[in-house]
Amino acid sequence: MSTDLEALFGAFNATVGRPAMGDAEFGETFRQMMAALVRFDYVVVFAYRGKERPIDLYSTFDAEEHVVFVTLYQAGPYLLDPFYHTARERREGVLRMRELAPDRFFSSEYYRTYYVQTGLAEEIGFFINADKDITIVLSLMRREKTGAFPPADFATLKKAEPLIANMVRHYWAGLAPRFDAQLAAGGKKHRKTGGNPNLAPADTVWRDLNLTSRETAIVDLVLQGHSSESIGLKLNISTGTVKVHRRNVYRKLGISSQTQLLSIYFKNLLPSG
Repeated sequence: MSTDLEALFGAFNATVGRPAMGDAEFGETFRQMMAALVRFDYVVVFAYRGKERPIDLYSTFDAEEHVVFVTLYQAGPYLLDPFYHTARERREGVLRMRELAPDRFFSSEYYRTYYVQTGLAEEIGFFINADKDITIVLSLMRREKTGAFPPADFATLKKAEPLIANMVRHYWAGLAPRFDAQLAAGGKKHRKTGGNPNLAPADTVWRDLNLTSRETAIVDLVLQGHSSESIGLKLNISTGTVKVHRRNVYRKLGISSQTQLLSIYFKNLLPSG
C-alpha cells in the first residue's frame, strides 16, 4: 500500500486547530488515519491514571467483542495487562505487546484464562502521556488470521507518533474530572458494601488473606507472567528466595497451582454483592 505520508500527516495536523472533538469523532479520525497507513482489525483507546479503573474512550468492537475487550477487561484483568503497567510507568512511544510482556506472559494463567479469548496475533500501542498523571493508549490490534504487523508497518507507525501525540494531547485533554467522577462513584459503592473507599481495587486484592507485603509483590508479578528469575531481578532478591515466598503463599492460601491463585485473585478483586 503506497501512501504519501507527508501529505497525509499534514492534512490531519491541520485538524489540531479545532477547539474540540468528541471521543467518537476523534477516535474515528484516528482510525481513518491509521487505516490509510497499515492494516489492522480493531482499534481501542483507554486512558489510565495510576491504579484506577481505565476509562474507555473509543473502540471498534461489536457488542460481543466489547464484552471481552472492554467490559471484562475493566472489571479486573487490566491489573495484569502489560499495557496497563507500561502506562503506569509513564513510558511513551509506539510499543509492541510482545516487547512489553514479562518473560512468562504467554504461558501464564492470565494469558490462558483471559488473553486468549481476544484471539489476537499482535497488539501495538501509542503510549501518550497527557495532563497530570494520565496516560492514553491507542491500540491497533490484529487477529490471529491476519497475523502480526510487518516491520515496515511498525516503522510507519513510529513515524506517525509525533502527530498522533500532538492530536491526542489536544483533543483528549482534561480527562482528570472523568477519573474523579469514576472514583467518587466507586467510593459510594464501597461504602454501601462496607469496603474502604480510599483504596484502589489493586490495593484490596490480598488485604484479607494474611500475605506480607513481599508476598503480595511476588504473587502480583507471578500473575503478570514473570518467572522466578525475573521477579528476583525486579525485587533485587535471589531466585531461591522468590521460590520460598511462592511456596509460603501457596501454603497460606491452601492452593497448589497458578490457576487457583488467579481464581482467588479475581474473587477478591470482585467481591460478590
